[in-house]
Amino acid sequence: MTRLDHNRAVAALALKAGVPNAAVTNVTIWGNHSNTQFPDFTNARINGRPATETITDRDWLEKTFVPANQDRGKFVIDKTGVSSSFSAANGALDHVKQFVTGTKPGDWTSAAVVSNGEYGVPKGLVFGYPVTTDTAGNWTVVEGLKFDAFGQAAFQKTLNELVEEQAAVKDLLPG
Repeated sequence: MTRLDHNRAVAALALKAGVPNAAVTNVTIWGNHSNTQFPDFTNARINGRPATETITDRDWLEKTFVPANQDRGKFVIDKTGVSSSFSAANGALDHVKQFVTGTKPGDWTSAAVVSNGEYGVPKGLVFGYPVTTDTAGNWTVVEGLKFDAFGQAAFQKTLNELVEEQAAVKDLLPG
């Protein structure tokens, strides 16, 4: 459901900036499909420019955009009594399409993949990363992205949650 979260983040940034969704690129959902995920606005771009140059209200980005993306699923369930299965299905379809068509040059998508240690995430942990894809369904984690202090704290929070979850079920896992 990382792509569901990715779609939500793209739509929220586009709405705030007053641009079509297609104008928003380089969005990443780091970590977990939970309320600790980090929808990364610091590396996102709007019309080719850093999102933070288009949306200069840092308070909105940190205190509205991030929590709204983290809690969107809960919000829908609280308001309607059911999950947004259509949105989840759409996210799954978009994910498959991205792996069939490949990412556009200079852009990436978000996918929860098994870590090889990128960004200090323990090897073997399933973690949401920025990835590029090709038309054969191959993916590569985008490396070298940087975080500011807010991003580093948000990244660490979602990483810590996944490490704790892994430790909690360690005895249930093979090997």
